[in-house]
Amino acid sequence: MTLLNTTQNSLKLKNIEKALLIAFVLTVACSFTSFFSFAKQCEDIPNHVLRLHVLANSDTSEDQELKLYVRNRILTESAGMLDGVTDREKAEQVVRQNVPRLKAAAAEEIAQRGYQYPVNVKLENIYFTTRHYQQVTLPAGTYDALRVTIGQAKGKNWWCVMFPPMCLPAAEEKEELDDVLNPQQMEIVTGQYEIRFKSLELYEQLKSWAAGK
Repeated sequence: MTLLNTTQNSLKLKNIEKALLIAFVLTVACSFTSFFSFAKQCEDIPNHVLRLHVLANSDTSEDQELKLYVRNRILTESAGMLDGVTDREKAEQVVRQNVPRLKAAAAEEIAQRGYQYPVNVKLENIYFTTRHYQQVTLPAGTYDALRVTIGQAKGKNWWCVMFPPMCLPAAEEKEELDDVLNPQQMEIVTGQYEIRFKSLELYEQLKSWAAGK
């Protein structure tokens, strides 16, 4: 009788272990499914956004101040430029056409401030880590950006979203993004997903490593 009880208890323990193992596997599978769904939505966000990226010559207070003057000039020159534009592709086309004018304005601003730094303004495809912008968070990824580099471009950068026009003081970040992102993506950029954002950065780095970049 004792042997029978022992055998039955052993079977019960094995069944419990199997149930726990199955539960663990299902939990991991659901977590991966949830993460990859999250990652897929994040990977699509750059397809709807055009960023502005301004790099200072150095981190001296003078160069950082100049960076902000150049930023302000770029924002002034580009005000209204994307009025009526409803998608990133068209925004990129309009900005590309205006690059010579924006570069000339940036160079003029630098000269007026008494500096002789060269300046370059061009559209580039750049990898960004997770960035917080007031009410929203943009996940890590490769974004198209209008990149303004001053001098050696070794100083801290300033960035914002050029399209939709979140750089402008009157812009409402959530409302602007709501015009170009789907509901799931809006939940991502306005929610609290710090752990997932960090996991996404690691995932992006792993993909780059696997691709030999």
